[in-house]
Amino acid sequence: MQAIAVLVDIVMMLTNVLVMLIIVQFVIGLLFAFNVISPSNDFARQVYESINRLLDPVLRPIRNVMPNTGTIDFSPLVLILLLQILSRVLMGIAGAY
Repeated sequence: MQAIAVLVDIVMMLTNVLVMLIIVQFVIGLLFAFNVISPSNDFARQVYESINRLLDPVLRPIRNVMPNTGTIDFSPLVLILLLQILSRVLMGIAGAY
């Protein structure tokens, strides 16, 4: 019974890390878009590209299913919603034990 709670805690931590990475990616993208940070800034560009490489395998299937909305990418929002649903389900499962 306690093993389930530990597994749920680990999945919850990973979920929180993914959500934080999505938010950081979004903020850096906005900073690039509005020229607050120059895209030629090596550190910011490397952080942004690293996060993109980590999240792209998770976001690509969502992008393939969603309709094309032009320049606005809603796949990070959909991923955050799916992660929140997953966390609620896992909390319910952990509460049942």
